[in-house]
Amino acid sequence: MSNNSNTLLAVIAGSAIGAALGILYAPDKGTNTRRKIADQAAATKDTLAENAIDLKETVVSKLISEKDTLDTRMNNLVSDVSYKTEDVITTLEKKLSELKAKNKKLQKTS
Repeated sequence: MSNNSNTLLAVIAGSAIGAALGILYAPDKGTNTRRKIADQAAATKDTLAENAIDLKETVVSKLISEKDTLDTRMNNLVSDVSYKTEDVITTLEKKLSELKAKNKKLQKTS
């Protein structure tokens, strides 16, 4: 995204410098100069519009990619937690079974 921003800035700066130099070093009739300025402004506008579209597409694709990565991570986390929960439940059931067995022995000896 930074590369696109730098490109956009370079296009704007280049257009402004080019237009200024063109006016200063190319003496021409006022009508022709105004037409050239209008043409250059239109070309710059088109270039900026294209760069803005490219930048938007880059940002959107990056956001979609990051969302997919986040969704995948979340699904993996939920899956891992589910397996760990099963392990904890199994361990607790085993301990409960052991405690019940000890309790039976205690009740028989009393």
